[in-house]
Amino acid sequence: MLGLSIPPGGPGIRPTWASSAKDLVTTALGTGRVWVTLGHGILNEIYWPTTGTPQTRDLGFIVASPNGWFEVKRINRYAVSTPAPSVPLPYVVHQGEDYQLILEILPDPLRDVVQISYQLIGEDLKLYALLAPHLGNSGERNNARAGEELSAWRGESALCLAGDGGFSRSSAGYVGYSDGWQDFDQNGRMTWTYAEATEGNVALFGELQSNQGTLALGFADTPQGARTLAYASLADGFASTRQRFIDAWQDWGRTLTFPDTTAEIEREARLSALVLKVHEDRTYPGAMVASLSVPWGNFNDSSGGYHLVWPRDCVEAGLALIAVGQIDDARRMLSYLISTQFFDGRWAQNSFPDGRPFWGGVQLDEVAFPIILAAKLSERGSLAESGRAVFMIRRAVHYIVHNGPITAQDRWEENAGVSPFTLAIEIAALVGAADFFDDRDERMYCLSLADYWNERIEDWTYIDQGPLAQPHGVDGYYVRIGPPPTQCGLRGRVGLRNRSGESIAAVAMVGMEFLYLVRLGLRRATDPRIQNTLKIAEALLAVETPQGVAYRRYNEDGYGEHADGSPFDGSGIGRAWPLLTGERGHYELQFGRDPLPYLETMARMTGPSGLLPEQVWDGPALPELGLEPGKPTGGAMPLVWAHAEFLKLLYAREQGRPLELLDAVEKHFGGEPPKNGTWHWRDDTPFEILPDRRDFLVEAPTSFMLHFGFDGWQQIDDRLSAPLAFGRHGVRLSQDELSGHQIVDFKLYFVDEARWDGVDRRVRLRVESPINTGSR
Repeated sequence: MLGLSIPPGGPGIRPTWASSAKDLVTTALGTGRVWVTLGHGILNEIYWPTTGTPQTRDLGFIVASPNGWFEVKRINRYAVSTPAPSVPLPYVVHQGEDYQLILEILPDPLRDVVQISYQLIGEDLKLYALLAPHLGNSGERNNARAGEELSAWRGESALCLAGDGGFSRSSAGYVGYSDGWQDFDQNGRMTWTYAEATEGNVALFGELQSNQGTLALGFADTPQGARTLAYASLADGFASTRQRFIDAWQDWGRTLTFPDTTAEIEREARLSALVLKVHEDRTYPGAMVASLSVPWGNFNDSSGGYHLVWPRDCVEAGLALIAVGQIDDARRMLSYLISTQFFDGRWAQNSFPDGRPFWGGVQLDEVAFPIILAAKLSERGSLAESGRAVFMIRRAVHYIVHNGPITAQDRWEENAGVSPFTLAIEIAALVGAADFFDDRDERMYCLSLADYWNERIEDWTYIDQGPLAQPHGVDGYYVRIGPPPTQCGLRGRVGLRNRSGESIAAVAMVGMEFLYLVRLGLRRATDPRIQNTLKIAEALLAVETPQGVAYRRYNEDGYGEHADGSPFDGSGIGRAWPLLTGERGHYELQFGRDPLPYLETMARMTGPSGLLPEQVWDGPALPELGLEPGKPTGGAMPLVWAHAEFLKLLYAREQGRPLELLDAVEKHFGGEPPKNGTWHWRDDTPFEILPDRRDFLVEAPTSFMLHFGFDGWQQIDDRLSAPLAFGRHGVRLSQDELSGHQIVDFKLYFVDEARWDGVDRRVRLRVESPINTGSR
């Protein structure tokens, strides 16, 4: 095939990814390292050699007939099926007026190749393949060559699309100007045969010799290597490769354990387990990205998307895999997290599977979650090698101790402060960690700090009265996040991240975070404060849809489509999240009711093939945009976290308790805050009143001298700090020393720096400790 010279239009239009509306995700269980996503009945992003590196935008087809030409994804009349619930082998049937196109998409278990079996049925038809490379995680500066095969390369990534019947003609061009779709749109048929397009947003186009056969798309670090793999896979044959693929997935499917439930729920549970398994990396075992999709991907070319590892999502998935009997998978995730922990004990906010950080934030729930996973595995006697786990836990606790309870970012990656969700995870992690330490001082410090933070939950995150109380008939409620105590605390304001610089009073915003106080065993489901907040959440966050009740993250959320359905562009309207329906179902269980309706609602809020999305549409139907109430929006789909939540709720329903609820936490707290112990005074979390039956521990990260007195600087004394566990320093005033006094006056002198902290401080001593009903 002789090509024309240089295609016009370079470097092409601005590249984007495919829509996040996925039909299925698939990969082979073997040495092959290719992950395939399907959307609108064609191949979308294909990832290689890790789940964090997409290499294509899409691979689709045009059918040419005497009546015209049809791009099958735009016709959008197709059905997807698989041979069995636990076998992600997509069989796609596109139905046109005078044609039927049958595709079967098969990742090769042995090679970095995906095979595509195709059959075009009808009279006088021709089939054309359209391939859009986005090599190395970008649509920019790609290079494409058309010949007997379709090849592309960029840096150290390359691909080759070959067929057992070959191409009769092919062309390379620039997207939006000289690609195959433009050729058909302008000329009604294939007329261009450009040999090469370089340094741009490129596309490849080929006319297939036969209307039935097999294509093989190979990936390697050179075009020649990709070609070799593609032809080797074709030489193995589709049938034998298919059987190898099916056998491996069926063997895995037989290891799954599910409780007895309805057929609908079991079907969704099997798909959820499959989604989690597909998302695990094989180049970096144990790494699990949040989603093999890019939210609103058809409008941007983000190099991150959701194909990144968030420690939180990874642990959520690990716990869900425990729920379905996949202990080895959960252990691999823990090993991966151990390997990617920073020296100071934290993890990157998110990272590529190889551990390279993407965003630079710090979320303390992500520091604490790996401890929860290790503790859960340990409870089950499934922690294979505890030495490295203990090392990880000690470093993570060190970071939490020095930086908690205030998180730089909440779980929605938006605000600093004290979040009920994050705080609950931190406290549970400290209690769970204590059992791993042989050193008594470390154990006791973990428990003491956990007790203290537990007692202060309401001081930091619960408001008596408040602007939302009276309108909803309650006397107080937990806020979504409390600003740091030194920044006005509950009297402060919270920035609305996706609302162009707007802010709101902290006490005017609620979320679903408070439910984790119950889920992790820190408060009882019947606690009046929990009940109060639930009443407000149901009024402000619950959304009735034809599929059931869904919940928004918080009032005034701006992360979602605009009212007219246009995509999130840095601002929008926060939509409902199916995973929050799962969180609400967990509370229902702990209150003593059956959470089955919540599972059923989640199972209905899926895409056509059962994938759970990040968000569902909660506005009026906009069918022209594919937005239907209670059905997926343009956010990420599938969302690993949502599928994990579904599996954990199903497990919890059978067991009668949440999977995250650690035995150690339940035994230590019993759903109630402690009523004695030690209060840890720190300059970022000070307090004005010390309840009775409490020791007073003044803490700092470095050594200091405490200059103190009582009741207006009487009985003045100086006391050098003593080393505490995890590198802290402190001076303890016991209950006996405090007895008979009403006020402690104090200030700190930092010896190594030869400076006073410059502030005279005082704490009042309360004779009796009334029940803590929240912040004043």
